Amino acid sequence: MTIATVSPYAAILTSARERAARQWRLALGVAAVCMVSLAIAGFFDAARFVEGAPAIAQLASEMVPPDFTRWQHWMKPLLDTMAMSVAGTALAVVLSLPLALLAAPNTTPHPVLYRATRTLLAALRSVPEIILGILFVAAVGFGALPGVLALAFHSVGMVAKFYAEAIEHVDPRPLEAAHAAGASRFQVITHAVLPQVLPQLADITVYRWEYHFRASAVLGIVGAGGIGFELMAALRLIKYDEVSAILLTILACVVVVDAIGAMLRRKLK
Repeated sequence: MTIATVSPYAAILTSARERAARQWRLALGVAAVCMVSLAIAGFFDAARFVEGAPAIAQLASEMVPPDFTRWQHWMKPLLDTMAMSVAGTALAVVLSLPLALLAAPNTTPHPVLYRATRTLLAALRSVPEIILGILFVAAVGFGALPGVLALAFHSVGMVAKFYAEAIEHVDPRPLEAAHAAGASRFQVITHAVLPQVLPQLADITVYRWEYHFRASAVLGIVGAGGIGFELMAALRLIKYDEVSAILLTILACVVVVDAIGAMLRRKLK
């Protein structure tokens, strides 16, 4: 075997070893950061776990068996929670799609708009739903409306980002053909961009709706309506058996919502 035939294989092996070494270094670096973070959070402080064990055992004993005597009073809040998740998702989609077109480099009309939109989306993502819920409760009062607004505005930052990334990776050839045929910017988007990404956008939307149901249950704690309000009331009255019943009810609803989401994703493929 000549040197000429050996050298390509040697180069491939060398490249593979270097890539493996980089991956190992990256993995070790990530593991080190995780261990340091756990240490800073006090995860390795065994004394705290030992001291907290009796309180945890006491709390668990008070939560069992769950008390479902007030289950009829939870039906309306659960319906409100479902309505909040659907309405918040719908509003987030309506707001996210135009922002995603501005935040995608291949559809934005100007780089300044691209950068400004990206900054706006990052700002919306940086504020948790619970904080937005408190702000909207102060602005529009108690009920489902502040929950819907909090879910929608927080999700715009995430949903529009995912939409923009999907739009960014479309096949450029249909866009070029539409431009060459003299299509307007709106026609390019409706006939060359959106048909390529609609399945991905629908998938993202369904995932976000599943998340919104869980988040809307939490928003009720700050007065934004839904089953979270009942959960907070039970916690304030120290009715831990009722708390466990509400948590189990929420779990059952989450399982149903996840199953519906999985069915919708299968039908969208």
